[in-house]
Amino acid sequence: MTPPFRYYLRVRYGECDAQKVVFNARYGDYVDLASSEFINALGYASQTVSGAMDWQLVRQTIEWEAPARFGDVLEISVSTARLGTTSFTLGFDFRVVGREEVTARCETVYVLVNSSSLSKRELPAKFRERLQLGAPGVICDHAGLFTAVAVNQDRV
Repeated sequence: MTPPFRYYLRVRYGECDAQKVVFNARYGDYVDLASSEFINALGYASQTVSGAMDWQLVRQTIEWEAPARFGDVLEISVSTARLGTTSFTLGFDFRVVGREEVTARCETVYVLVNSSSLSKRELPAKFRERLQLGAPGVICDHAGLFTAVAVNQDRV
């Protein structure tokens, strides 16, 4: 089985709390970074920058299982959990590199919107297909460097 899209980042000192673990609010930042790179891996970087594709976060749940600490390298696996008419849900599993256990799980629901009116809009068929396919085997780091070949976008 091909692993899902994975995003890697190193925990920085300023992201930790007084207990020397990643501050809980930082996980939202990490999800935002990982989801952006996931969407880029699907081939939508230019559309998100131009505003042709825009979405808003409407719900996010995070469950913590174990701490991540300063200097740890986190692997965030991203996959599409559900697709609606105007919404899509991404799932995120956090692991410290080298460990099998999940340190945190997140589920985030996004609604596709018109960038000028912010009204909901239907997921375009091609975008829906790419979300369903995901970006299996693609790895990206904090610098935005892809270290595996992206999914052939011509297949969709």
